[in-house]
Amino acid sequence: MPHISTKGREMPPSPIRKLVPYAEAAKQKGLKIYHLNIGQPDIQTPEVMLNAIRNYSDKIVEYSHSAGIESYRKKLTEYYNRYSIQVDFSEIIITTGGSEAIEIAMMSCLDPGDEIIIPEPFYANYNGFCTQANVKIVPIQSSIETGFALPPISEFEKLIGLKTKAIMICNPSNPTGYLYSKSELESLAALVKKHDLWLFSDEVYREFCYDAKPYTSVMHLKGIENNVVMLDSISKRYSACGARIGAFVSHNKEVMNTALKFAQARLSPPTFGQIAAEAGIDTPESYFNEVKEEYVSRRDYLVSALNSMEGVFCPKPSGAFYCIARLPIDNSDAFCQWLLEEFSFENQTVMLAPATGFYSHPGLGLDEVRIAYVLNLNDLKNAMTCLKHALDAYPNKRMHKAELSGSGKA
Repeated sequence: MPHISTKGREMPPSPIRKLVPYAEAAKQKGLKIYHLNIGQPDIQTPEVMLNAIRNYSDKIVEYSHSAGIESYRKKLTEYYNRYSIQVDFSEIIITTGGSEAIEIAMMSCLDPGDEIIIPEPFYANYNGFCTQANVKIVPIQSSIETGFALPPISEFEKLIGLKTKAIMICNPSNPTGYLYSKSELESLAALVKKHDLWLFSDEVYREFCYDAKPYTSVMHLKGIENNVVMLDSISKRYSACGARIGAFVSHNKEVMNTALKFAQARLSPPTFGQIAAEAGIDTPESYFNEVKEEYVSRRDYLVSALNSMEGVFCPKPSGAFYCIARLPIDNSDAFCQWLLEEFSFENQTVMLAPATGFYSHPGLGLDEVRIAYVLNLNDLKNAMTCLKHALDAYPNKRMHKAELSGSGKA
């Protein structure tokens, strides 16, 4: 029997989806599962996008330009202008989801063996993208105590070596919901300029910034225009995850020419997804206002409910629709599996994502879970009731040092 490739063996499975077989088995037993494990919103996709697909009248579904349909790219520049991001349509390549944009960035800018510094916890699939590109992630740890703020620049400096070629951030963050401030990004820009590094920024959640905190893009940063690659997607913006449309954006002409070669190798991004995405730019502002208000309500309820549970701590996120909570458990992988295999409350249970999959450092995230507040308030309340009863019943609880000493929540 032929051997599987080394890269295939090294490719990590998705920590977000690895519990799916247990969820399927639980459903077969008749349990209702509240899915808080994955960022699939229950928000309706804008009608203008669905109508664009329904009204498609061409007789042939053709390849588009490898960089994407020109009319969409031109219209996308108008969308970015709303956020004071000034780009020409030639500085945009449409990709098959944000995932492909990240893959192309890795392959266009980094050589095998190069290192990329990423604040952890980070979106778990960055591990897979780096494996595909033969790039090494050098994690820099952020802390739940600070709400997962950007680590001090001095800590970044300690990690920069001869093989360091890039820094990557997600803003607002998946999985933490942290929103980087302008001053944090400017300090990062100074570091990038000093060491002449690439700065990749995954900005797919820009619509979801809360508490009147402003969104700052890496495209706003001065003096590093040729070092910056912005990565984008319509998946969360329009609750259109299945459309599989993303974007690779940079002012750097050399990197755009290089990225286009990778785009040509896969021929073109999905036609119907692009048609929907172009129409989506006409989505009324009222849609986003309502969606944002809904997410704020969900976040406020969820964080309050979590912090009211004994031994639980959850910082309040300012963006996206995720949070990381610290629970009084011994092992988040075991706990999340136990929720599906052995626990139920009134024939219901909850599916969470173990935070271990969002860290590179071994042993981190063992008492943390990522929660995606993508369900309506009623379902969220039922899910939190399940979680409270689960924590009461879980046999392998542990208390944190602060609680054991009587000083309350950490």
